[in-house]
Amino acid sequence: MVAIALPRSNGPLARSLSRFLSNGAAVAGLMILLPVLIAVLTYDLWWPYAPNDIDLRALNKGPSATHWFGTDGVGRDVLARLLQGGRISLLVAGVSVAISLVIGFLVGALAAFGGRITDGSTMRLVDLCMTLPPVILLLVLASIAGTGIVPTIFVISLLSWPVLSRMVRARLLELRERDFVVAARGMGANLWHLLFRHGLPNCIDILVVYATLQIANAILLEAGLSFLGLGIPPPEASWGNMLNAARSTVVLEQYVWQWMFPGAALVLAVLAINFIGDGLRDAFDPRSDLN
Repeated sequence: MVAIALPRSNGPLARSLSRFLSNGAAVAGLMILLPVLIAVLTYDLWWPYAPNDIDLRALNKGPSATHWFGTDGVGRDVLARLLQGGRISLLVAGVSVAISLVIGFLVGALAAFGGRITDGSTMRLVDLCMTLPPVILLLVLASIAGTGIVPTIFVISLLSWPVLSRMVRARLLELRERDFVVAARGMGANLWHLLFRHGLPNCIDILVVYATLQIANAILLEAGLSFLGLGIPPPEASWGNMLNAARSTVVLEQYVWQWMFPGAALVLAVLAINFIGDGLRDAFDPRSDLN
């Protein structure tokens, strides 16, 4: 008898990775984002200028061999401030998204597993949060919380969780009717066991995709707040307040490098993260194999 070797089927993680790597836009976004992350995190090891170092002999100087991206109106190196601004923007985006993930998952999971009364009251709270105008709410919260890194993280995290909570709830409403969850309930499993033993592993794909896309949105929110003077205050650098400092007509016309590089960095980072998020969404979707 001749043994026939059957091809081994790849697991779901391997299939997801294969779908992601076959997405040209997602791979391009990853190739753009990785060098940016490396430069932002390591610039103080290889770049000789600090973000707030002032050179009075180089006011409003254009790009040169000494200052690759030029200097601003007080002689600070634009590249150093650009990289420090990227570090601040990514820090604010990452921490605020992490907080919103925790809030959104817990609210959605408690609504799904907590019973009819808990579900109804929690979802009405989520509906109320989603009906508030986001721009007005953002400005009101920012004016109350004040400026700085911590208040900016607080404001952005409070705006980001309602949509995620509804997505988690929809996933777990279907999950709670499955046999293994019903069996766990019958064996006396408490709410926290259901949340973290069964709910969290089955929501990983939602959390990863939502976090990736929300980081891009958080970067834009931070830049908008800083541009309006409600986010990261000077002299700390961020892409938003660099654009705010370059908004005068003289700078826009004569010193284009002071706004062109922060604007380009903001656009490239957001596009790259969105491409990666779209790639992850398609990678975690089993229906992609049918296309």
